[in-house]
Amino acid sequence: MDSDAIIRRLRAFADTKSIEGMNRVGIRPDAALGVRIPHLRALAQEIGKDHRLASVLWDRRLRETMILASMIAVPGETTEDLMERWAADFYDWEVTDQTCMNLFEKTPLAAAKARQWSGRPEEFVRRAGFVLMARLAVSDKKAPDDLFLSFFPEITKGANDGRNGVKKAVNWAIRQIGKRNRRLNRETILLSEQIALIDSGPARWIAADAMRELKSEAVGRRLK
Repeated sequence: MDSDAIIRRLRAFADTKSIEGMNRVGIRPDAALGVRIPHLRALAQEIGKDHRLASVLWDRRLRETMILASMIAVPGETTEDLMERWAADFYDWEVTDQTCMNLFEKTPLAAAKARQWSGRPEEFVRRAGFVLMARLAVSDKKAPDDLFLSFFPEITKGANDGRNGVKKAVNWAIRQIGKRNRRLNRETILLSEQIALIDSGPARWIAADAMRELKSEAVGRRLK
């Protein structure tokens, strides 16, 4: 199946009502067909892994082709150059998050890119850095606590960024790391308390929201 045939399939799934609601949740509607994620996942399963086709689809620059590309790309064939090129194309939170979850977090470069990108000036490249931290906390069961503790300086710096895409990703990273185990729960609560002292509205929001969950009874029961 070539990229033109795939786009014809995608147009068959298009839902104009979905496009109408995208702008309200921060998804850019002008580059979207309106295909829901479950349809994209089903199509990705039908296509199978195809790294060459993934690159072609990504370059079509539609929301659906970019997300589908991240689903069919091969993590073991994903080079640093590809990661940098794709990250430079991030333009909203959904394409960013889907690419990180479907592909980038599964590569050996995930932790290194989390550190590098969390210091970048571009909103969605920076967001990708913190999304990778959050996702590694969930999916990399063998990663040592020290890996996540090493992210704390970047998280502290990012807490001062008021852009919505970054602010919410910093908060997500803190909460996911803090739910990993009891030690990291204690450490992220201490981190949040330090962030709360920063004279910044975004930092105070990030800290308060994170502590609300990390200190909750539900998280406490889970960690026991």
